[in-house]
Amino acid sequence: MRYATQALQEFARDLLTGVGLERDMAEVVAEVLLEGDLLGHDTHGLALLASYLRELEAGTMTKRGGHRVVEERRASALWDGDRLPGPWLTRLAIDDAIEKARECGTGTIVIRRSHHIACLAAYLTRATERGFVLLLSCSDPNAASVAPHGGTRAVFTPDPIAFGFPTEADPVLIDLSASLTTNGMTARLQKRGERLAHPWLLTADGEATDDPAVLFSEPRGTILPTGGVDAGHKGYALALIVEILTGALAGFGRADPKEGWGATVLVQAIDPAAFGGLGAFKREAEWIAQACRDNPPRAGFEKVRLPGERALQRRCDQLKQGVELHSDILPSLEPWATRLSVPLPEGRAKLSV
Repeated sequence: MRYATQALQEFARDLLTGVGLERDMAEVVAEVLLEGDLLGHDTHGLALLASYLRELEAGTMTKRGGHRVVEERRASALWDGDRLPGPWLTRLAIDDAIEKARECGTGTIVIRRSHHIACLAAYLTRATERGFVLLLSCSDPNAASVAPHGGTRAVFTPDPIAFGFPTEADPVLIDLSASLTTNGMTARLQKRGERLAHPWLLTADGEATDDPAVLFSEPRGTILPTGGVDAGHKGYALALIVEILTGALAGFGRADPKEGWGATVLVQAIDPAAFGGLGAFKREAEWIAQACRDNPPRAGFEKVRLPGERALQRRCDQLKQGVELHSDILPSLEPWATRLSVPLPEGRAKLSV
């Protein structure tokens, strides 16, 4: 089934306001979650909505109010998010970082005590469409599922990092994590009794496995860092970078008492106009992008793609044809829709192409 984007956004917004979230926040949260599905990140889109609703109802996600500025300079600021919705805080921080970058060349906002921020790729075009480069990263100091390379005890979360930049054509949207898979994907597969495509996890004894059940039973296993058993030092190093750019800069993280599911966030905008100029930046970026596209593909590859290229095409197709939701999503939201008297969106059959 496919669903109209406007219908899905209104459905998500009405569920969020139904549990007491302020309407302006609900609009942003719904838009960011839907953007995740439009780009194909279906574990970090509307699949998160039922969990967000539970957090709001339990009071562990703040429903109203604003952030507190802890420290601010011309090109930087530290915010305390007061556990407000992460998508709302992050969008606000991107806009503020861009304004600082207009003045200073770069603008950096770090947010402590944000709630979960959903799909990182969903934010990148907010900067690239205005001619800015955006670096975005987050960690959750309240959870750990990834062990350092060579270890068996979880220290990190998957620690995602996203980077977007404009070119003369489409922007390049990079969204990766310091681990081989995510908590969202392993939870989905474990619930369905399925396995990962590859042995991307470790048992508590340090044996590689593709069974997500090892993350949900004692003694707990861990997710392997990017690079896996042989080259996991790469993901381990990336996780350390993310942890320092988030928790350490915030002065609040894993060394502090746990408050529940949340995020510490780094947002950094860069204005190419403050350096070589936007036109020259796009010319250089486009040359690199085209050199990658024109690269002769090796066996098994139709062509070389740029990060985010497939996601942007999927987004374009789904805006025209309707959003194809993962089969788990609406069943998880149906009880909320019934209880809050919010009609389910009407879908239409997927057309063969």
